[in-house]
Amino acid sequence: SEEAWEWKSQGADGYEIEACDKEERGTMLVLHLKADDDQEDYSQYLQSYRVQDLVKKYSDYIRYPIRMTVETTQEVDGETRTVPEEKTLNSMVPLWKRPKAEVTEEELSTFYKQHFFDFTDPMKTIFFNVEGNVDFTALLYIPSRVPDGFYSQDYKPGLQLYSRGVFIMDHCEELLPPYLRFVKGLVDSQDLSLNISREMLQHDHQLRLIKNRIERKVLNELGAMLAKDREQYEKFWKNFGLDIKFGIYSSFGADRDKLENLLLFYTTDGGKLVTLQEFVSAMPEDQKDIYYVSAKDTEAAAKLPVVKSLQKKGYQALILTAEVDEFVMQTLGQYKDHPFTNASSADLDLQSEEEKEQLEKTSEENKDLLSFMKEALPEVSEVRLSARLADDPVMLVAGNGLSFEMEKVYAAMAAQQDSGMPPLKADRILEVNPDSKIFALLKNTWQSDPEKAKAITEVLYDQALLIEGFPVKDPIDYARKVTELIA
Repeated sequence: SEEAWEWKSQGADGYEIEACDKEERGTMLVLHLKADDDQEDYSQYLQSYRVQDLVKKYSDYIRYPIRMTVETTQEVDGETRTVPEEKTLNSMVPLWKRPKAEVTEEELSTFYKQHFFDFTDPMKTIFFNVEGNVDFTALLYIPSRVPDGFYSQDYKPGLQLYSRGVFIMDHCEELLPPYLRFVKGLVDSQDLSLNISREMLQHDHQLRLIKNRIERKVLNELGAMLAKDREQYEKFWKNFGLDIKFGIYSSFGADRDKLENLLLFYTTDGGKLVTLQEFVSAMPEDQKDIYYVSAKDTEAAAKLPVVKSLQKKGYQALILTAEVDEFVMQTLGQYKDHPFTNASSADLDLQSEEEKEQLEKTSEENKDLLSFMKEALPEVSEVRLSARLADDPVMLVAGNGLSFEMEKVYAAMAAQQDSGMPPLKADRILEVNPDSKIFALLKNTWQSDPEKAKAITEVLYDQALLIEGFPVKDPIDYARKVTELIA
């Protein structure tokens, strides 16, 4: 057309369009900035370096050249002069479309920090191409720290999705399994439609193929990190190990083969993080079960009576410190023919035949006293002597079914939901050390002063509760009984 038109808008409602004179063909866009005020410094966008930075940051891979006249310093006839020069600001080739050998680690880290709003370098960069049934490029990052709000409902997992360099969607959750939600990055595929919707993504066969390849690649990289850079992997585990555990539990064990060898646990043998394979390799030949205990940390675990009894046999145990851990143990069931066993369960069967016979004899001799103790403690299903206690006079163990740790988890869930339903409780069994001084005192007192023997029994039970991390029913009554017994 020989006509030209001028379009004007204040950026609010409406616009004006009218014919105008223009010598050259094409479109000229003129922007007028607001005046600076107390809140905003608009004039910064008139500075050449600021405009260049913004174009490089946000539009580096636009497929068309973005050119700008900039002032450069040149030597002309022995003099330094500032001359105008037209410069192309963008590379026009996305970072992930460039040959991998030409992209530096610094560029990959800078891209991560700029596009995924982190101030730290990533722990791991995974940059790869796939050709075959589906073609795509993936640029993935494992953060070196837990993202802000990671465990809040506002956190949005997922990868950026591109098709042929055109941005399609942010936070595409269909590209990652939930247990890898900490992975950030993008995927660019030649095989996806530019008009694909989120509803179509959920049923797209190509997308499922991409997801499977990404999952396999990330898990292989984590396995390699565990094998070759243990210190780095342990840092990763402290940040995101909980998600790997949830991957086993939430899939009801369907993903166990992918994830079980990535698990790390502290142990009662020095409190080091070990894999399940390392733990099994270090077990004595006569230890068939993989024992575990629940505790706040390694120091608390070391004080548990059951840990001392295991160590007396030369056995160690895994230390479970997260609420999900016991659910993971139950989901796995076993590892390489070694069943997982809660060391606080009712019967570990660790005694020799001679020890069992001696315990049966001692129990028979003291059956009336044990019945007396049971009557004094209606909360427990049984009071019995135990040969597995080393230094402690008593310990509380759970019967078959619900464990103490799961009882605590269910109680916390019930408190949050406020359903009004009574919380689930584990079966409580009080085990008594027949070789302890307190048991000898209890036998002597029982005949001469039954009321005092009852008070001693109740104090022992409250102590067993405290050792297992349960609150005593009546702290004031407990404190008074302790004072009376000491006096």
